[in-house]
Amino acid sequence: MNKNEAIGIFDSGIGGVTVLREILKVLPNENYMYYSDSKNNPYGDKSDDQIHELCENIVNVFIEQKCKAIVIACNTASAKSAQYLRQKYADIPFIAIEPAYKMVYDYAYSESTLVLATKGTIESEKFNLLYHTYDNHKTILLPCVGLADIIEEGNREKIKKYLKEHLELFRGKVKNVVLGCTHYPLIQDEIQEVLGEVTFFNGAPYLAKHLQEVLEKKDLIHNNNEKGTIQFIDSSNSEQKKKRFFEILEK
Repeated sequence: MNKNEAIGIFDSGIGGVTVLREILKVLPNENYMYYSDSKNNPYGDKSDDQIHELCENIVNVFIEQKCKAIVIACNTASAKSAQYLRQKYADIPFIAIEPAYKMVYDYAYSESTLVLATKGTIESEKFNLLYHTYDNHKTILLPCVGLADIIEEGNREKIKKYLKEHLELFRGKVKNVVLGCTHYPLIQDEIQEVLGEVTFFNGAPYLAKHLQEVLEKKDLIHNNNEKGTIQFIDSSNSEQKKKRFFEILEK
């Protein structure tokens, strides 16, 4: 693999931009190729086999473009397919996002916790292993069916209505909130409005650090002092998605 080759990042939509923002803080000089699979969004209600196939299609695009590492910036794809992809493409480093539930165990074990994630993530074997290993016995798992779609759509009124209907009953009852989908950090302020004063846990900064460690270990860091490039691909060829992606990225 060539140090100058890009890092591939994919999500079921543009939510993985929250992961890329954290990666850019530690690896600003790398080149990136971001794949938004909005044509097949959401992943949360799909079968394991369907998710494997969708992920393979994206990975093959990255392989054709000679990407040196691949970041799975979708919690559902990570939970369902990371192990499968690592076995099938053993020569490629895969760095996968996961809900930051262990951080609650490490930093706020005694506090009541709300995990927000897709149905697919919460039902996955990978998440359940994580959950039962670090369960603080004060945790509520909330599958937020359809929330990622609304965030992807960008309709603020729909987002506020959804959060009010689904989260208001937890106001004053939880101290920790695990953002178990990469779309959810985009509406962190709106979530806080409904729940009140809470502490958020997000796995993206830790993924960024892990990616840096993997690249360093494999001697794949791009030693260029210039800012890297970012290429955006959307499976539905949506110019609106592209526009929103770069608007969010530059905030």
